[in-house]
Amino acid sequence: MLLASWNVNSVRARLPRLVAWLARRQPDIVCLQETKVVDEAFPREELAESGYCATVFGQKTYNGVAILSREEPVDVTFGLPGDPPDAERRLVAATVGGVRVASVYVPNGKEVGHPAYQFKLEWLARLAEWVRANLGAQPLVLAGDFNIAPEDADVWDVALWEGRNLFSEPEKAAFRALLAAGLVDTVRLHHPEGGLFTWWDYRQGAFHRGWGLRIDHILASRPLAARCRAAGVDRDERKGEAPSDHAPVFAEFADA
Repeated sequence: MLLASWNVNSVRARLPRLVAWLARRQPDIVCLQETKVVDEAFPREELAESGYCATVFGQKTYNGVAILSREEPVDVTFGLPGDPPDAERRLVAATVGGVRVASVYVPNGKEVGHPAYQFKLEWLARLAEWVRANLGAQPLVLAGDFNIAPEDADVWDVALWEGRNLFSEPEKAAFRALLAAGLVDTVRLHHPEGGLFTWWDYRQGAFHRGWGLRIDHILASRPLAARCRAAGVDRDERKGEAPSDHAPVFAEFADA
């Protein structure tokens, strides 16, 4: 099973790139974030032509998550338990081929001390509860844009980023809590050396200067992670005309 995750920063704006990448990479499951479109306007037909079912949970202009899968998903759920009806669309989960898959878009937090930062930490605590409740007989994958660079190896300049949003200690502790709940960072599993980034600011030529962060992750339950035989980043998808500011991450799992 080849599973990937990509913050596309608008699925409609990035649709030609997404379709071309699907044809090249041929993933079985793709988790998308920042789709930025209501469910009724999601490009289901175009993606069906590429061979994918689309499980979507979107909203206009902001946020939005989706799962693309070659197999028809079952047991679809939306959001976190206790979410109000008007909650931001940040998590969708489904079972595909016997694997419980969740596409997640963690709140950005804006800056340390901002009310949005506290909301982020509270949301992450609820996400950890969701993980503990969903770990069980089925393998579990939590994939998406976590808006957290968990280790020094995940930022291009540690001194510059230390204590800032995306790389503050409370955020890193929240990420460690997800791992402690029973998940494994698949990219780190295969790339302990670091220096592998998934996001680069559009400004100041950050991509070409190597000014990146690794904030997109594929976390797998431990038994599933034991079958992970490769993981990485499709960095070239950040190149070219009108790219997302994120590159896709992928993990390949051997059959049980």
